[in-house]
Amino acid sequence: MDGTLVDSRALHWRSWQEALAAVGVAVTEAQFLATFGQRNDAILKGWLGARATPDLVRRVGDAKEESYRRLVAELGLSPLTGAAEWVERLHAAGWRQAIASSAPRLNVEVVLRVIGLESRFAALVAAEDVRHGKPDPEVFVTAASRLGVPPVRCIVVEDAAHGIEAARRAGMRGVGVGGVAAGDVVVNSLADLAEDAFDRLLESR
Repeated sequence: MDGTLVDSRALHWRSWQEALAAVGVAVTEAQFLATFGQRNDAILKGWLGARATPDLVRRVGDAKEESYRRLVAELGLSPLTGAAEWVERLHAAGWRQAIASSAPRLNVEVVLRVIGLESRFAALVAAEDVRHGKPDPEVFVTAASRLGVPPVRCIVVEDAAHGIEAARRAGMRGVGVGGVAAGDVVVNSLADLAEDAFDRLLESR
């Protein structure tokens, strides 16, 4: 979702700054970008170091996500170029679509509601639904199961190398967005995808 459907980095960065400042911790934007898309528990263990008790990790993570949801509701988000068009096109063609995200479920729900695409996804897998973050394939395998589709018939759209690696480990094809070099198909934006891109990836299996 983040980086494929919407560009939410600025709001995530702002909400992390607020939550970390409350406990006297500061990170650079480069540190933030290096961890974008990973689970909060993994991120905070690195940022908090010896202070990373389970209670503090939970409190800071919860505060960050509450701040993020407030910012999304107040400021809004727009789909990335080509994203909404592809969601609608695939839906009309009968493809079953899922969100498979490292974000908390409430975050996914508020983003989909704000951009008006919540009815287009037949399944939603969030941080609460899996034990392991990407590049472990669990989130994508779980999404495939909820769609009732074998992994080999699935195509993942990702903006991060560890997400593409998770797709590969799940036995799925991957579309890399924003210059992710490891995808089976790589584009700067979804608007650059050929009209038959998903069909060709499926046929290639």
